[in-house]
Amino acid sequence: MEMKVGFIGVGNMASAIIYGLVKEMPAKDILIYNRTQEKAERFGEETGVTVISAAKELVLQADVVIVAVKPYVFELILPDLKSAFEEKKPLMVSIAAGLSLAQLAEFVGNETRIMRVMPNVNATIGESMSGLCGNELATAEDEQNVKSIFEAVGDVAVIPEKDFSTFAALAGSSPAFIYIFIDAMARAGVKAGLARKQALEIAAQTVLGSAKMVLESGIHPYELVDQVSSPGGTTIAGVASLMDDAFVASVMHSIEATMKREAELSE
Repeated sequence: MEMKVGFIGVGNMASAIIYGLVKEMPAKDILIYNRTQEKAERFGEETGVTVISAAKELVLQADVVIVAVKPYVFELILPDLKSAFEEKKPLMVSIAAGLSLAQLAEFVGNETRIMRVMPNVNATIGESMSGLCGNELATAEDEQNVKSIFEAVGDVAVIPEKDFSTFAALAGSSPAFIYIFIDAMARAGVKAGLARKQALEIAAQTVLGSAKMVLESGIHPYELVDQVSSPGGTTIAGVASLMDDAFVASVMHSIEATMKREAELSE
């Protein structure tokens, strides 16, 4: 990647992205600014990235500016950076949940190329599922550049902004649901006599392998269920129990509840 990528804010998510990105591009071309300068300096020493002492200076130097602060902080810092965005015209990328492209444009000007990206917590191990969309000024090259940045920590889906609330539920919140599922499987193993650590490893690896099977085989999940289920066997008994307990409906309801809450918060 021949560009300079700047990060305003070096929290957990930004740090995870940078750790992945330094493997793909020269560390010196990654610029960081953090409100706590000492934290930025420590991170710079650890990773070799370039530390910038002022957010405005970072905007004036970067080709892509990733704003990685909490949503409520945007209105505190971006108005002061508007002139720098208008002067340098970098691509702005927001990873804040709940702020639309239109809202972001109000902060930095309607002539700014803007993209929203929503990574998830698994970026910390390089396995994020990130969604991205851009405003009408963002180009195909912008999209490809941002995809390349976030592919350093996982996979990326380009989706219309109208579908971001659905994506937020399917990829942003759902890791919590999957963690609960893994824990429940492990607890069943403990109840049956397995050591807790071993039961958790077995459950987690089985979920990981099953996910890879869906992605790599191209086979529909229910066809895979049929492949594992012998007539009158143990697996179909467990599947029937899940159906009796409304497992599928419960999962769907959790996604719908997440989407409903996200809509309430964005009003």
